Amino acid sequence: MTTLTIKINERTKAGKAFMAMSESFFKGVKGIEIIETDSNKIEESPYDPEFVAMVKKAQKSKNRTIVDPNDIWGSLGLK
Repeated sequence: MTTLTIKINERTKAGKAFMAMSESFFKGVKGIEIIETDSNKIEESPYDPEFVAMVKKAQKSKNRTIVDPNDIWGSLGLK
């Protein structure tokens, strides 16, 4: 199964024509399902809210450790 997402501005002439065409061609056809969504709807984050809060808190913090990718253990003081 393939999912195709298309953003259509229904206020434009082309948008209205596309909506009319797609509804007339694909309505009631087996194997094709038209799912309408509201683009103004806020999508739910796939991340755990506690994790997001932790990352935002760390982002504001001034206490940071800079890690050298060429010497990870040394930059963490673990050598």
